[in-house]
Amino acid sequence: MRLSDFDYELPEELIAQAPPPERDAARMLVLHRAEQRWEDRIFRELPAFLRRGDCLVLNDSRVLPSRLFGHRAGWSGSVQVMLLEPVAENPLEWRALVRPGRKMRGGEMIRFDDGSYAEIIARGERGERTIRFHGVDDVYSLLDRVGHVPLPPYIKREDIAADRERYQTVFARERGSVAAPTAGLHFTGEILDRCTKAGAAVARVTLHVGLGTFQPIDREEFEQHHLHHERYSIAPETWREIESAERVVAVGTTSVRTVESAAASGRVAGSTDLFIYPGYAFRRVNAMLTNFHLPRTSLLLLVCAFAGTEFALAAYRHAVESRYRFFSYGDCMLIL
Repeated sequence: MRLSDFDYELPEELIAQAPPPERDAARMLVLHRAEQRWEDRIFRELPAFLRRGDCLVLNDSRVLPSRLFGHRAGWSGSVQVMLLEPVAENPLEWRALVRPGRKMRGGEMIRFDDGSYAEIIARGERGERTIRFHGVDDVYSLLDRVGHVPLPPYIKREDIAADRERYQTVFARERGSVAAPTAGLHFTGEILDRCTKAGAAVARVTLHVGLGTFQPIDREEFEQHHLHHERYSIAPETWREIESAERVVAVGTTSVRTVESAAASGRVAGSTDLFIYPGYAFRRVNAMLTNFHLPRTSLLLLVCAFAGTEFALAAYRHAVESRYRFFSYGDCMLIL
């Protein structure tokens, strides 16, 4: 297999630039693997595909408004900082992406509009920086005041106030992600109630989406590609519920990786760099809901591993021909 085998043509106008007017109004392409067929449905119909004995697994990670805009101290140039995760030993020290990165050296200060500063104190192996905040007691409070929603680069607009709600699942709880687990964006409280009435148990796990979301695969022979580690946790009683379910329906690739990481390692908390691509033997996930993903990415490889490469890519071509909306604010796919 080569990375170029996982490509497809997508007209730019199909990349969703804003969420649908209603969360649950997205279209849903349903793939039946055993019968090698698909059908065009609406996300609101999801509960009809669930049954007693199912366990619907949600990633409850909460997206941080992690983009900060500032200026180099003593210079007029603007600087963008994308916070990734706190350094465990010091809540004021964070790993971050800084742009323009090449010009920013250790010891330089970045000034923000509220009067706080961040000092660059180290450089990572993959271009990220470690920064230390000054003039602020709580970085999370700073982000709530002046942070911006980290919309993906294919959304060609600045974030607006509405994105703070819509680029967040209704069940988000544990803060820590730099990108939304987008398959979960379609859910409302009413849809979740209908899922439980259909007989499905609802389990919440946590995987904080990190730098790996933005990391391209840089080689055609992708099997040697390494993902960044991402932190995950599953409560022991939740894991017992997942283990005992007749069918595990994972919402999003992050939930898939969380469940499969726990099943493979036997650990319900830790960090994972699990890279799933065709040939992977799934241990616990039996069905999945996912948005449409960029070509030549680890997320598309995971979908192809689960659905079968030819079947998945044929379904993607159908989605393009049928004018589905793609990526974070777009439509979704249920793979059974």
